[in-house]
Amino acid sequence: MARLPRLCLPGLVHHVILRGNNRQPIVLDDTDRSALLAHLAAAADAHQVALHAYVLMDDHLHLLLTPPDATALPRTVQALGRAYVRQFNRRHGRTGTLWEGRYRSTVIEADTWLLPCMAHLDWHPVQAGLVAEPADYRWSSHRHWRGLQSERMLTPHAIWWALGNTPFAREAAYDARVQAGLSS
Repeated sequence: MARLPRLCLPGLVHHVILRGNNRQPIVLDDTDRSALLAHLAAAADAHQVALHAYVLMDDHLHLLLTPPDATALPRTVQALGRAYVRQFNRRHGRTGTLWEGRYRSTVIEADTWLLPCMAHLDWHPVQAGLVAEPADYRWSSHRHWRGLQSERMLTPHAIWWALGNTPFAREAAYDARVQAGLSS
C-alpha cells in the first residue's frame, strides 16, 4: 500500500525536521555542512519554496519553509535528499540511507509562531552546548537576520518586515526577541 502524501498547505509556513538515521550524523565536517546548505538552496530555488530560517546540527536539520503549491515542499525535500545523500555517501565511502524515515513537517500559524520558532532554532546550538550565543553558530540563519552576514537563499516573511521600517530596526527588534529567549 502506498504511503499517504504529507499535508502541505500552499502559502503557509511549515516547520520541517530531517533527522539522521538512528540519530547518526548527517554532516561530519564543514565541507558537508556547506554542501548540504548549497543543495538546500538549489532545491528550494528550483521548486520556488521560500526558506525563512534553518539550523543545521550534526544529526538533524530544522527548516521553516513556505511552499507555493502542494507539491513544492515534498519535491524540495526529495531533491535535497537525493543530491546531498549521493554526495555524502560518495565522499565518505558509504551506502544506504542517511535519513531516519520520512521528514517531519508541521504547519505553523505564522502570526503567532513564526518568530518564536525562529528564536527556538537560533537557541538550539546554545542549548546543545555548542556555542555561548546564537550569533556564534555559523550553521543557522540567525546571523543573517541579525545583519551579521548575508544569505541569498533566505526569504523574509511578512512578519519579518513588520518588525520595523528599516533593516537596522528589524535586526534590533529580532535580536531583542531572540535575547528574550523562548518564553516570549
